[in-house]
Amino acid sequence: KMCAGKKSYFAAALCIITVTSMLAVSYLQLQRLSHQPKVIQEGRRCRGKIANSTITALKGNKTFIISPYFDDREGKVTRLIGIVHHEDVKQLYCWFCCQPNGKIYVSKAKIDVHSDRFGFPYGTADIVCLEPENCDPTHVSINQSPHGNTDQMPRFEIKNRKTETFSVDFTVCISTMFGNYNNVLQFIQGMEMYKILGVQKVVIYKNNCSHLMEKILKFYTEEGTVEIIPWPINSHLRVSSKWHFMQDGTHIGYYGQITALNDCIYRNMERSKFVVLNDADEIILPLKYPNWKAMMNSLQEQNPGTSVFLFENHIFPETVSSPTFNISSWNTVPGVNILQHVYREPDRKDVINPRKMIVDPRKVIQTSVHSVLRAYGKSVNVPMDVALIYHCRKALQRDLPRESLIRDTTLWRYNLSLIENVNKVLSQTMLRAQN
Repeated sequence: KMCAGKKSYFAAALCIITVTSMLAVSYLQLQRLSHQPKVIQEGRRCRGKIANSTITALKGNKTFIISPYFDDREGKVTRLIGIVHHEDVKQLYCWFCCQPNGKIYVSKAKIDVHSDRFGFPYGTADIVCLEPENCDPTHVSINQSPHGNTDQMPRFEIKNRKTETFSVDFTVCISTMFGNYNNVLQFIQGMEMYKILGVQKVVIYKNNCSHLMEKILKFYTEEGTVEIIPWPINSHLRVSSKWHFMQDGTHIGYYGQITALNDCIYRNMERSKFVVLNDADEIILPLKYPNWKAMMNSLQEQNPGTSVFLFENHIFPETVSSPTFNISSWNTVPGVNILQHVYREPDRKDVINPRKMIVDPRKVIQTSVHSVLRAYGKSVNVPMDVALIYHCRKALQRDLPRESLIRDTTLWRYNLSLIENVNKVLSQTMLRAQN
């Protein structure tokens, strides 16, 4: 009856659109209804064991939970950062325990596997559950079924429940430290450069490193600069040290780097004004500004509504060195002395330089390594005359003669305070290490 009596194509088309949108709306309502929390038990105490490791395997070993975070940017949800098998994990449920009334609610989770799996069978996932209306749960359990006994399920504390005032301006996230990492000198120089540029916190997802590196990390942790997140991913999954899948039976790429980066953004959402996503051998060097705060103030002013700032990566090969700043007391320290590497590779034709980011963490929903996947607000490429990433590592263009490299001594602007600060750290750590 609804569409009878009108002969014109226009009316018919309008009619079809109306019916389709009505169906779509009712489907979405049904979907939302199926995800609404339902009370399944009352008068219970929450007794499951609280999970205290960074990576927790659920039964069946196809789902791994890192941490749940409260997210009220689009409604009241708990968003768990996790790792799942992209095909085998079809259904998960959040079990919320509401105190003091002891009601247990179960919500069907929406499982959102990030698009950048790079071919690996396991990928980062957001496991998102609607929270019960009249309760702010402090913990959540995850189960493959809406039936079961909460006493047998690990409970996870929901972070970011309280809005905090920012305790820091800049937090750097170093995604995964692995492979018995021992580039001690370059690491200390990087840390001291970050501090000169205005960083108050460096979060490191640590898989493993050398004995000497442990001592350096302990120094920075006690100083209050570094926060270590243990990252024992290889005790759960077969990890690849490459970023793309090689059909070699590995489960996840680059030691789960992408999962760590996403967790780091949410972990620092309420406490840091900006989060910087880069590797331990990379430093975003401002060319027009003395430090990051001045640079970001100016960039935000020039780019209103921007939440993601992307900086271009430039390779300073560690094989090409300058004799300046050959500091003898540093020669006994393992690792690269960045002050001696001031020649950078020229851009390659038809190759886009990868970028790293400074983001407003409250505006990011999902991130990859070189760009964000989903965010509120715009992304902007920062021009190279404003800042570039100083990346001292093995050469990418190995056959270039020295004359083809570009001499770039931006880093030397900081040499006095950098040398002094590095010496301080070395005297407090290396001397202790030798005693």
